Amino acid sequence: MNPTALQILLAAVVVLPLLGAAGALLPPPPGLRGRSPDQAVLRHGVTVTGAVLAASIALAAGFDHDHPARMQATTDISWIPALDIRIHLGIDGISLPLVVLTALLTFLCALYSYFHMPKGPSPKAFVALLLVLEAGTLATFAVLDLMLFFLAFEMVLIPMYFLIARWGGAQKQAAAWKFILYTLLGSVVMLLGLLLIGVTSGTFDMVALATDNGPKSQLSHTVQLLAVLAIGIGLAVKAPMWPLHSWLPDAHTAAPTVGSVLLAGVLLKMGTYGFVRIALPIAPEGMHTFAPYLAALAAIGIIYGSLACLALVRKGAKGDLKRLIAYSSVGHMGFVLLGIASLTPTGVNGALFANIAHGLITGLLFFLVGALKDRYGTTDLDSLAGETGAALYGRAPRFGGLLAFGAVASLGIPGLAGFWGEMLAMFGAFRPAEGLSRPAFLTFMVMAGLGTLLTAAYLLLVVRRVCMGGSLPHVAPATASGGADGAGASAEAATPEAAAPAAPLIPDIARYEYAAWTPLAALTVLAGLWPAALLGLTDPAVQQLLGGGK
Repeated sequence: MNPTALQILLAAVVVLPLLGAAGALLPPPPGLRGRSPDQAVLRHGVTVTGAVLAASIALAAGFDHDHPARMQATTDISWIPALDIRIHLGIDGISLPLVVLTALLTFLCALYSYFHMPKGPSPKAFVALLLVLEAGTLATFAVLDLMLFFLAFEMVLIPMYFLIARWGGAQKQAAAWKFILYTLLGSVVMLLGLLLIGVTSGTFDMVALATDNGPKSQLSHTVQLLAVLAIGIGLAVKAPMWPLHSWLPDAHTAAPTVGSVLLAGVLLKMGTYGFVRIALPIAPEGMHTFAPYLAALAAIGIIYGSLACLALVRKGAKGDLKRLIAYSSVGHMGFVLLGIASLTPTGVNGALFANIAHGLITGLLFFLVGALKDRYGTTDLDSLAGETGAALYGRAPRFGGLLAFGAVASLGIPGLAGFWGEMLAMFGAFRPAEGLSRPAFLTFMVMAGLGTLLTAAYLLLVVRRVCMGGSLPHVAPATASGGADGAGASAEAATPEAAAPAAPLIPDIARYEYAAWTPLAALTVLAGLWPAALLGLTDPAVQQLLGGGK
């Protein structure tokens, strides 16, 4: 494709959501109001996110797949000459999959919300915040200037705060404040590291800094250590890495369904992407020094997340299913960080693959758990399971089957997307970069392997408790919204006293839910069966990145 056309497409992908957010706050034209202004603004959200998704797919189609290590669709315009801050955009094989994933998940969230808007204030603000969130996330993956990266990184905080605080569930205010305080404090420390690099080297340009013979040569070992420490703290909070993860379970538990999908699917990836795009190529000596500590914390996070999930899933623990999936993210992102810490092409490619796989699988799981709450009125595992299980297989077979599919994909079974990233991350730990302690990394690899076993244990327990069994849950099933297509139906109220052996059916998957969830399930299978499609993009870019731009 013509380079100018690619430039326009990438600029459109970043700018369109901002323009759409401004448009969402304006009154709809008289001919486009539909049945109500609320419906019009929700339709506006679907239209804008759909256009962004179409532009990102066109960008991927026009991308030169023969040279994925080269920055493409670049725009480089001087913005603040005195500080040498530039509007520098571009994508390569590392950032392109994340751009498409972000556009896809945001479109599916907008589509889902059109039929099932979360309870809260006006849809106008909801759609505007969703689009600002998309713009900030896409910009994070597309910018090539350290200061623009920081601005985009921070741009997502306010929309996510309000999505949790205004449209969330129980304890939403406390969860929103915890989210914003943790991430803001981490970002302040990260800013100091970015400024240290820019002031010392004389530039904030990420491409120039990533080359061995460029401004990076002016960064001493001490400067690199301080920069990686400061930047790493900010990125580790967002990833999140144990022990800086404690904001995540509260945020996921309180967030609306689409908020949880985007938080897990794309926002967490901003932290791990920053390690790959900034810390690895710009401060390699600092990363080499801190790599064993990063790997150790990642391995602890894998074990910790799995043990926390096992504690939540046991009978009588009053565990929340959304909270369980949030803790599972701590473990899964631990594999990503372990792969990065190996400083090898195998490990970093595994980390990037695991990023995409986690976004697809965990996004699907949060959609399913949100729909489960709509049907039952709760995500408490003990209430859902009752005495012998919620029996989703019998009451809503397609829903139960898809939930089981998501759980199996999340545990990393071969043939699905979750397998390749975690396997490659452990392979990277098996033979880390030269100069790193192999015995230490072998220990971390064994811990990660134990984590996979624990992951299988708690996810299979979830399937057994929620999908199997025969008794009714001890709650009155809530009315599930069938949306505009009329696929939903009101489930019969049930009490423990009136429980009968033949449990009443609950609404199975509605047509709009099929539309929102099928792409994620299909891509999970596709990535599992054809990993070369993604690894072929990332590997040349990773090889060049670790080779100092050569």
